[in-house]
Amino acid sequence: MPRFPDLSRREFLAATSSTLFASQLATATDKAPPPVPAQRPLRLAAINSIYRLRSHAYHICGRFLLGYQRDGFHHQPPFQLVRMFNHQHPKGDMEQEISARHGVEISQSVAEALGGEKSLDVDGVLLIIEHGEYPVNKRQQMLYPRFEFFKEIVDVFQNSGRSVPVFVDKHLSYDYENAAQMMAWGKELGFPIMAGSSLPVTWRRPEIEPPLGTPFTDGLVCFGYAGVEYPEEIYLFHALETLQCMLERRPGGETGVKSVLGLQGDDVWKAGDEGRWSWKLLDAALSRCPTNNIGKIRDNVKQPTALLIEYRDGTKGTILNLYEQVADHGFAAFVKGRPDPFSSCFFLPGPPGANFFDPLCANIERLFVEGKSPYPAERTQLTSTILDWGLRSIHDKTGLVTDDSLHIAYQPPERTGFFRGPMTTGGGM
Repeated sequence: MPRFPDLSRREFLAATSSTLFASQLATATDKAPPPVPAQRPLRLAAINSIYRLRSHAYHICGRFLLGYQRDGFHHQPPFQLVRMFNHQHPKGDMEQEISARHGVEISQSVAEALGGEKSLDVDGVLLIIEHGEYPVNKRQQMLYPRFEFFKEIVDVFQNSGRSVPVFVDKHLSYDYENAAQMMAWGKELGFPIMAGSSLPVTWRRPEIEPPLGTPFTDGLVCFGYAGVEYPEEIYLFHALETLQCMLERRPGGETGVKSVLGLQGDDVWKAGDEGRWSWKLLDAALSRCPTNNIGKIRDNVKQPTALLIEYRDGTKGTILNLYEQVADHGFAAFVKGRPDPFSSCFFLPGPPGANFFDPLCANIERLFVEGKSPYPAERTQLTSTILDWGLRSIHDKTGLVTDDSLHIAYQPPERTGFFRGPMTTGGGM
């Protein structure tokens, strides 16, 4: 039996009334209603670090070219990817294949991809600077040139006298000052920025969405990554986004962060024993994770990393990298007036499909169609800033960090935009 998507009462009435109206019009005139003129698809440009199999550009641009699953059906985004610029060309580079197969023009510069130095002719920009060969600094930060390419995009906006929405994959920049400048350019020129990873919008098990005004007192996210192929920084960002998309729903919204402390090794366990982070929350988070290992955590995890966060309103947050204990992203939190924590696993379907890009692309579509980000870019600015200071705390041995740059306030969205339903047929928001 075919499966049809559920319709709300409002959607059902709208659909049936429009059908009835069309039928009455055809009867009255003995002619079918005139066709609605088709609008041209929105034109997009992609600025990528690389385009090879399983790269972020492959998964994101590929979904705009080939479509993906939503609500059990194939969904083809109503956009045309007209040009792309790829910064590096590693072994397995696919840009010529994509150009030949889909008619995507390969550009030699950012400006050319957007239409020219002074002739912006696209309706949206994808900035996907993830993967590729880039240096790593002493703080173990991958020096991806997101800021530099974003600046080139802004130059075209300024020279053309026009701007369009921009999606920035992952954190804005490894440097908090560059991240702040990117946000400032968006406000100055009046173009919407959407930024971040798939974690805030991927599937959750169970499907929890705390209502706005939830009085969180303490939250924790655990995950596990060895930091072998890429620096640990890249995955700490994922965990920070998981934490932030939940704790930002506190009364009054996000008011910013007071302090950040980075810890490694035995100092992580000592901080837990001293009550600076909660073992009870960790147990609750791990209980949701299918990859949770057997045995004692201290035996399994040889080199833990922690980021301890105190928000300006007194709420606490903890990030724990527990490689060899867990591979999922487990979340748990205490809410004022409830003795027991609630928890969920933020689930990332694995490669080769990496279908967590489906909900991310669904939200990117909202950015380009609605002309505004479905969630504030200030969230990504805050997580980028926490991450930068946390790594400085660890690698520069600065200890507890308090800085005005952490005082980033914003209001969370009413809808978080995460995918619900089965992962096998594509979820829905």
